[in-house]
Amino acid sequence: MALKRSGTKYDIFTKIALVLVVAIVFFLIILPLLNILIYSTQPTGSAIITNAFSDVVIRQILWNTMKLGLTVAFLGTLLGFIMAYTQARVEFRGKKVLHIVNLVPIISPPFAFATAVIVLFGRSGIITRGIFDWRPTLYGYTGLVLVLTLSFFPIAYMNLLGMLRSLDPALDEAGSSLGASKWRIFRTVTLPLLIPGFAGSFLLLFIESIADLANPLIIGGNYTVLASRAYMAINGDYDIPMAAGYSFLLLLPALLVFLVQRYWAQRKSVVSVTGKPSGRPTVVTSRLARFFLLSVTFLLTSLIVLVYATVVLGAFVKIIGVENSFTLEHFRYLLGGFANAAVRATTFLALMATPLAGIFGMLIAWLVIRKVRRGSEALDFLGMLGIAVPGTVIGIGYAITYNDPVKIGGVTVFPQVAGGAAIFGGAIAIVMVYIIRSSPAGQRSGISLLQQIDPSIEEASASLGASGGRTFRLVTLPLISGAFLSGLMYAFAHSMTTLSPIIFLVTPDISILTQKILAEADQGRYGNVFALCCMLIVLIMVIGGLINLLVRRFQVSTDRPLVTGR
Repeated sequence: MALKRSGTKYDIFTKIALVLVVAIVFFLIILPLLNILIYSTQPTGSAIITNAFSDVVIRQILWNTMKLGLTVAFLGTLLGFIMAYTQARVEFRGKKVLHIVNLVPIISPPFAFATAVIVLFGRSGIITRGIFDWRPTLYGYTGLVLVLTLSFFPIAYMNLLGMLRSLDPALDEAGSSLGASKWRIFRTVTLPLLIPGFAGSFLLLFIESIADLANPLIIGGNYTVLASRAYMAINGDYDIPMAAGYSFLLLLPALLVFLVQRYWAQRKSVVSVTGKPSGRPTVVTSRLARFFLLSVTFLLTSLIVLVYATVVLGAFVKIIGVENSFTLEHFRYLLGGFANAAVRATTFLALMATPLAGIFGMLIAWLVIRKVRRGSEALDFLGMLGIAVPGTVIGIGYAITYNDPVKIGGVTVFPQVAGGAAIFGGAIAIVMVYIIRSSPAGQRSGISLLQQIDPSIEEASASLGASGGRTFRLVTLPLISGAFLSGLMYAFAHSMTTLSPIIFLVTPDISILTQKILAEADQGRYGNVFALCCMLIVLIMVIGGLINLLVRRFQVSTDRPLVTGR
C-alpha cells in the first residue's frame, strides 16, 4: 500500500488505524465467513451445495429465493421511481409530509408491516373479511412480495430522488429548445441518465429481499427461502453444517450482485457540466401524467398510513378488529416485566455500538480517500461486507465462530463472546454484529463527503506539526460531521430494528426487543406486537433526535471555504 501523495510515509496514527481496521474487519466479518465455508464442506453441508440443482427440494428453495428477490427488486424500484419522480417533478401540496411517510418503513421494526398486513388483509382481515367478505390467503409468495416491496421501496425512493434532484435542468431546456416534446425528453434524456440509479436500486433491493429473515418467518407460510431454511437448520434440525451449506448458497448470489452493483456504480455516473444543478427543473403539466403519478402516490401513501395507523391503534385496543375497546393492558404486560429487560438491553447495546460503528466507518473512509492508494478499493470492499453479506449468514457465522474461544496454534487469540457461557452473557457478540452491519452506511457517506473536501485543509494541520491522530480528531471529523451524523442515525436505527443476525446470538441473559416481537407474533398476540413496535419506533425517534442535537452542536459547516489564498 502507498500513500495518496507520493513521497510521504505513514505516520504512527495511520499505521495504528490501518492495523486496527484490518484486525476489526478480520474478526467481525472475515473469520465468521471462513468458518461458514469450512463447516459447509462437512457431509450435510456439502450435500446441500453439491445437490443444489439436482435435488428437487433444494432447487425449489433456490428458485423461491431468486423469484422473490427479482420480483421485489423490480416492483420496489418501480414504486420508488414513481414516488421520487412525483416528489421531484410534480407540483402539489404536502410534499414534506409525503417524504416523511415514505421514510417511516426504514425506521420501523421488520415485523410491523407484516403483522399489520395480516390483520388488515388476511383471511380474517378487517378489510378483506370485515368489509368485502373475502378470505384470501396472504401467507406465502403473494404476502411476501407485498410486505417486502412496501418495506424496501424507500431505498429506491431515496436513491432515485437524490439523482433526480442532481440532474441539471439545462438538459431539459436544451431538449425543449430543439423542439422535443416533454415525453421525448423524459424518454431520451431523463431515463437514460437515471439508468445507474435504476440498476443500483434494483440490485440493493434484490440483496435486501433475499437476505430478509423476519418476514418469511411471519408471513412466509409454506414458501421456503434460503434464509428461513438456514434458520430452521439451526433451530429445527440442529445441524450446523447444513445451516452453513444453505448460508453458502445464500452468500453466493448476494456477493455476486453486490460486486456487480459496485462495478456498475464505478463505471456509470451522472455528471453535471456546471457542477451543480442550475435553474428550476421542468415540472409535469400533462393532466394524464399528473393523474397517474398522483394516483399511485396517493394510493401508496394511504396504504402506508393505514398500515401504521393499524399498528398504533392495535397497541391501544384489546383485540383489533374483534374487540376495539380502549386498553393499556398490552403496555402494562410488556412494561410489567415481559419486555423491560429487552428494552434496556437493546437500547444499551445499540447506544454502545452506535458511536463505535460511526467512528469505524469514518476511519475507513479517511484511510480509503486520504491515506491508502494501492489496496484502497480492497479496503473499501472489506468495509462494505457487513451490508453485502446477508444477516442470516453473519449470525450463523458468529454462532459457529464465537461460541468457543478462537484459538490459533492452541493459543487463545479471542475469547468466547457468544452463547450463554460467554463473557457478559453474549452481549459483546451482539455489539460486534451491530458495528459491522451499521458501519458501511457511515463509510459510504464519509467517502462521498471527503471526495468533496480539499485535502489541503488537513495538510495545513500536518504542516503546523499536528499528528495524524490530532488532525483526524480536530480537523477531519468536524469537517465530515454531516456524514458522521447520518452514519450514527443509521447505526442506531438499524441496530434497534435488526433481527436476522442477532436471533442466533440471544441468550437467557441478553434479551433483544426484536426477538421478543417475533416470539409474540408466533403466538398470535398481535396487540403485544403492535405495542412493542410502537415502543421501538418511539425509542428510535427520541434517542435518534438526541443524537442529532448532540452531533449538530459540534458540526462544522463546509459551505464556506475554511482556507483562503486564491
